[in-house]
Amino acid sequence: MKLTIERSALLGALGHVQNVVERRNIIPILSNVQLVADDTGLNVTATDLDLAMVEAVPAEVQQTGGTTAPALILHDIVRKLPDGAQVELDSGSEDGRMTVRAGRSNFALSCLPQEDFPVMAEGDLPHRFAVAAVDLQRLIEKTRFAISTEETRYYLNGIYLHAPEGAGVLRGVATDGHRLAHVEIALPDGAATMPGVILPRKAALEVQKLIEGSAGEVEVALSDSKIRFTFGEIVLTSKLIDGTFPDYQRVIPTGNDKVMEVDCKSFSAAVDRVATISSEKSRAVKLAAQGAAVVLSASNPEQGSGTDEVAVTFSGEEALEIGFNARYLLDIAGQIEGENIIFDLSDGASPTIIRDPADSGALYVLMPMRV
Repeated sequence: MKLTIERSALLGALGHVQNVVERRNIIPILSNVQLVADDTGLNVTATDLDLAMVEAVPAEVQQTGGTTAPALILHDIVRKLPDGAQVELDSGSEDGRMTVRAGRSNFALSCLPQEDFPVMAEGDLPHRFAVAAVDLQRLIEKTRFAISTEETRYYLNGIYLHAPEGAGVLRGVATDGHRLAHVEIALPDGAATMPGVILPRKAALEVQKLIEGSAGEVEVALSDSKIRFTFGEIVLTSKLIDGTFPDYQRVIPTGNDKVMEVDCKSFSAAVDRVATISSEKSRAVKLAAQGAAVVLSASNPEQGSGTDEVAVTFSGEEALEIGFNARYLLDIAGQIEGENIIFDLSDGASPTIIRDPADSGALYVLMPMRV
């Protein structure tokens, strides 16, 4: 393989695909990116066996062929080359090394054979549709914070994507058992018959990174076990989580009749201030709503206590006290687009619904905690 490529094009591709590469690998070739030159240009591929990303970039190819090179080292070399440099890649040496040249800079990288690089078989992907990039970004952005990191409940380690029958929406749901995010976008053409699938956390985050700054549509193709996203010259393929997502509708309360509406920025700032005094482990903050104010309080046997007060509109006739994890409250408040945030409350021991008046397609559920 021998080719010449512009630094910025190579750096962009390596920057995208190297995110897939795990920093610690027991299989050496998974630390490498696959570089394949053909008549159309250069294809750069990385995989961790669960996720694979391929990006096609234009290059002047003098000799077709391929190799695999250390992803992080190659990325660092190209990043440190001067802007506008023409980079020459040549894997024709007999010792199996790839030469990287740009101006007076010259590097020889140890490579592994292209034949040993694992290929992720997609199989048949019968369900296909196109979704607006901004809609997909919103779906992931507003649910990802609630994805569980507990490996024991692996089926919660992703976003449950599905098209509820007759609802006319594509819905994303994530929960870790303490909070739940439930976000809907308009149903794309062709998505009505898709099966419910669980998109793993890592794949969701990579999709979100690729969408940032891009407009237009993302092409999605999926089966029960694999999903593929196509963004122009970039193709991301991921395995889906093999498990059954719990019946989340059961935890969304329907009888919460006490409504509290408060300015989101003022509320978030007050929660953040009061949480300074709460213990690091529980991060508990108590909300006491009555009349036109909510009093936030936290205490710590070792540090002391603190309170703050924010003006609210509260429909309850009697005072209501409820405790929440401050970080969970701030995570949800960070998703609110409107000026206000709405809490649908029942009592101090029941789940609370949190809504965004500026986004009717987003709903959050937060479990209370003892304070």
